[in-house]
Amino acid sequence: MLRGDYKQSDYGKVILPMTVLRRLDCVLEPTKQKVLDYYPKVKSLKEGAKDLALNKIAGFNFHNRSQFNFDKLIADPNNIAVNLRNYINGFSTSAREIIEYFNFDDHIDRMDDPKADILFRVVKEFQEIDLTPDRNNMEQDSLEMGYLFEDLIRRFSEQSNETAGEHFTPREVIRLMVNVLFIEDKNILTQEGIVKTLYDPACGTGGMLSVGEQYVKELNPKAELKVFGQEINPESYAICKSDMLIKGQNPSNIKFGNTFTVDGLEGENFDYMLSNPPFGVDWKKAQKIIKAEHENKGMSGRFGAGLPRINDGSLLFLQHMISKMKSGGSRIGIVFNGSPLFTGAAESGESNIRKWI
Repeated sequence: MLRGDYKQSDYGKVILPMTVLRRLDCVLEPTKQKVLDYYPKVKSLKEGAKDLALNKIAGFNFHNRSQFNFDKLIADPNNIAVNLRNYINGFSTSAREIIEYFNFDDHIDRMDDPKADILFRVVKEFQEIDLTPDRNNMEQDSLEMGYLFEDLIRRFSEQSNETAGEHFTPREVIRLMVNVLFIEDKNILTQEGIVKTLYDPACGTGGMLSVGEQYVKELNPKAELKVFGQEINPESYAICKSDMLIKGQNPSNIKFGNTFTVDGLEGENFDYMLSNPPFGVDWKKAQKIIKAEHENKGMSGRFGAGLPRINDGSLLFLQHMISKMKSGGSRIGIVFNGSPLFTGAAESGESNIRKWI
């Protein structure tokens, strides 16, 4: 349906937000009517209080108070654009902000334009896809949705000639990393009511955070692993936040932007860190800010030990993670290619960073 009105590399601009919307729709379906029935009782409250009350009825960290769901949207083909906007605006603040990162409003106009006239058919196509979660096994269900989103992102990034490695880490690699990260701490993690933190400075759609959380839950259902992350790609960021919402994590722990230029979690320290930062990617865009921090803050900043060559920021990520370690120690798992282990002669930036570590 999109062919002709959209370039192939732009399909994701429609398919990703529509998949997120349909998933949220299916997750909320069992309690949707209860939320609508309860809404008049809290209508006059301030927005924050209203959100909290309706979230409780929905049973998630989010809700939708619009009269519409996907079934009702397709029952009124002539008003699809107005109704779809009404539906999106009916989400609680945290979920609505996620959709805004996709700039989806522009695409509603584009698809509804008489020249294209495909909006209704696209919505109907998604209404026929069942993304209802398996309530008996939400962990596995979330894992499968994570795969689905990452596969979509990988396909669209390949079509626009981006590198798939920026978007995807195979789950078995993550599982290995998580095992290595937690194996020494089994005694700690099996204690009653233990609370720990996990951070990924290049979190993508949140795959590493999800597998880490799943591992700790399997080990000790009473343990709590609070997850934190930052992501530079708006689509990946939005998907990661929607996944956190559905799983009951705090979505505001996921920050948007370039970790090097604006550390969204400045001053915070974490028990565990996991990352697969993009390797072989240059840091020219952030050069001015990174150099200034290196020169002005020295060892009290993140990059005091040295700066690697401009065409590979891998060791900047590692230094950033080391700056987030707790004084009593933390554990870090990071995926590198071979380059950071041996590039740079003695006394070069890389060599000095390795020596310091």
